[in-house]
Amino acid sequence: MNSKSLTILNLFRSAKGYISGQHISRELGISRTAVWKRISVLRRDGYMIEALPSQGYRLVASPDLIDTDILKESLQNCVIGSRIEFSKITSSTNADAFRLAEHGAAEGTVFLAESQTGGKGRRGRVWASPAGVNLYCSIVLRPSVMPHEAPQLTFLSAVAVARAIELTTKLSPEIKWPNDLLISGKKVAGLLNEMSAETDCINFVILGIGVNINMTADQFPEDLRHPATSLFLESGVKTDRSRFTEIMLTELDLLYTDFMKYGFEPIREEWQKRCNAKGCRVMVTDSGTPCSSGRFEGIDSDGAMLLRTDDEVLYRITSGDVRII
Repeated sequence: MNSKSLTILNLFRSAKGYISGQHISRELGISRTAVWKRISVLRRDGYMIEALPSQGYRLVASPDLIDTDILKESLQNCVIGSRIEFSKITSSTNADAFRLAEHGAAEGTVFLAESQTGGKGRRGRVWASPAGVNLYCSIVLRPSVMPHEAPQLTFLSAVAVARAIELTTKLSPEIKWPNDLLISGKKVAGLLNEMSAETDCINFVILGIGVNINMTADQFPEDLRHPATSLFLESGVKTDRSRFTEIMLTELDLLYTDFMKYGFEPIREEWQKRCNAKGCRVMVTDSGTPCSSGRFEGIDSDGAMLLRTDDEVLYRITSGDVRII
């Protein structure tokens, strides 16, 4: 999409009613005929634009597409989103990001796809990735922190997604340790971070984020290990995926900036307030086998779960699946 078409869309979105062709012509510095031609192109791209004599044009509906041009414009002053790569279909945005990060992709580069053929979650689990309904996103970061601090970025990502859900819907998500977001106890988003590092430094970290936005019930696989949902199924309202993506990346940029300035503690505090297990008794399983149970007492400075057993021993849990008892 060229800059003039993008400007027309921005004019529509900021207007309360119809916009005259003359006004658009004056704003863009082009003829009325050129305005009509650009409106026609937008219609072919799926935008529903109504035209009334003597009143002008009005945007009625937009296609459910992630508009990278709008994203680039809104994120131009951010680290995250400084470069955006988009694919209609890919095997995995994480794989794309990792490969290009190895070849020097700049910090803040965002990889987006409409669908994935090999989307994956934690421990190699399949992440269903149908086209045109969800967010599949991976971000390249090159933080100047030690490798053992890299897991903290998973918790940063979770907070950013939770904020975006609250800012775009009336829903109240909870965070499940270590990397899932839940609504009504059902998974709506997952995070998968991967790292390339030396002994004493990080080469890069890939933040992988998948959010079920407008997915319908029949689009979920039948063999899900845990109940899953989408923002649409929980709210009954379609969410603008471009706006959700813009807000999520903006929040992620704000949190990452604060992380590099102030460290992990502010993020840790917010994450713990949003956690679904705070103060609860939980069971931790590894590969499906019960291994520990006790009271969830938050997370440590590196993101490890703090679990206090019945005999008052405090354990640090670094991996596993958590279930509230």
